[in-house]
Amino acid sequence: MSRTVIRGGLVITAADEIHADVLIEGGRVAALAAHGQEAALGWTESADRVIDATGKYVIPGGVDAHTHMDFPFGGTASSDTFATGTQAAAWGGTTTIIDFAVQSRGRSLREGLDQWHAKSDAQCAVDYAFHMILSDVNENSLKEMDLLVAEGVTSFKLFTAYPGVFYSDDGQILRAMQRAAGNGGLVMMHAENGIAIDVLVQQALAEGRTDPRYHGEVRRALLEAEATHRTIQLARVAGAPLYVVHVSAEEAVAELTQARDKGLPVFGETCPQYLFLSTDNLAEPDFEGAKYVCSTPLRPREHQAALWRGLRTDDLQVVSTDHCPFCFRGQKELGRGDFSKIPNGMPGVENRMDLLHQAVLDGHISRRRWIEIACAAPARMFGLYPKKGTITPGADADIVLYDPHAEQVMSAETHHMNVDYSAYEGRRVTGRVETVLSRGELVIDQREFTGHAGHGQYTPRATSQYLS
Repeated sequence: MSRTVIRGGLVITAADEIHADVLIEGGRVAALAAHGQEAALGWTESADRVIDATGKYVIPGGVDAHTHMDFPFGGTASSDTFATGTQAAAWGGTTTIIDFAVQSRGRSLREGLDQWHAKSDAQCAVDYAFHMILSDVNENSLKEMDLLVAEGVTSFKLFTAYPGVFYSDDGQILRAMQRAAGNGGLVMMHAENGIAIDVLVQQALAEGRTDPRYHGEVRRALLEAEATHRTIQLARVAGAPLYVVHVSAEEAVAELTQARDKGLPVFGETCPQYLFLSTDNLAEPDFEGAKYVCSTPLRPREHQAALWRGLRTDDLQVVSTDHCPFCFRGQKELGRGDFSKIPNGMPGVENRMDLLHQAVLDGHISRRRWIEIACAAPARMFGLYPKKGTITPGADADIVLYDPHAEQVMSAETHHMNVDYSAYEGRRVTGRVETVLSRGELVIDQREFTGHAGHGQYTPRATSQYLS
């Protein structure tokens, strides 16, 4: 059994900050000890590998609970495969992703799940799991939900957006929520009023408003808030918990806060693009704004304060990326002359941990809250804790050595995501991933990729641990 010692660093989890050394045996955390004790305990002498973390943070590997690798959308597919996307995740200090398998209309959940297993099998550099997108709510798919929960696919995404593609009506949503209330599953909701948005899209195009910035204008914040409110009420009727994905608008945060003030099991996620970017980016000239088209859309900058406040007060629990990259050339360009044809999605899986560390330095959140929203909370929300999301005896040795003083400039020239632009091009941040272990194996060793496709394991999940 291989033994690794990480010594000299500051171990930061959601619960503690301690100067401690970490012993890893057989791919798991075996013990922690105060600095200096590892010699008395004989760890160093018996170790196969000793990693010096002096001056570094020793943090849990990130858990990105919202990615879309090799995801078909709008006549194309996201540009990161499971191989390239999980390698980029590792470079960014994320050691577990939860991706979305898709049920096609008229097909079973099982067929969709099998298709995503085929895409990902032996491809991933870090561990992975799946949520299930429900595109077709009927008696058969409702019964299949029970089977999937039993085998570790414990969350199901539905949409009030994208009529004709993923959209479910209120009755379908209610039935899925009722089923989840019975089987312990967690319903995830893309909350925008897609029926109303489609009207505004057609009106804008008819008036000649075709540029990318109109994508943000037609997907009104009030229509996000309305759908958030409506699905919260449906969840109350069903007696089911609810997780609202990619919350971007102040008005939607207010709906979640009101529900949580009532003690309801309602949860929310936001993403770095809503915390750091805005409609100013969508309005960039020469069609450059297309790079920032995603749904929910970027909002005016003044919405950011409400999102940060929600993260501090735990009305928003998780920061995921909704990583769904499309290259500017040949993919985003499909929407020249018609913003509604721009593939919806942005890259970000490599940037999340660094951007949130910058938020610590900027005073938005504490160091422990950084680890909470990026590692521990997503692991607990989706039934992976304490295997993932923390550094404690028995946990998988998914560990990042993070240099809090290194400075970097984000750029498409240096990132590892398979996309031809960076949403954060030229942004200076302080803090950088130096070394990454996944189940005790080095996948990034002092800024060198040493992992390989197939190291990452599919990880079945328990039901949400936020509800127990």
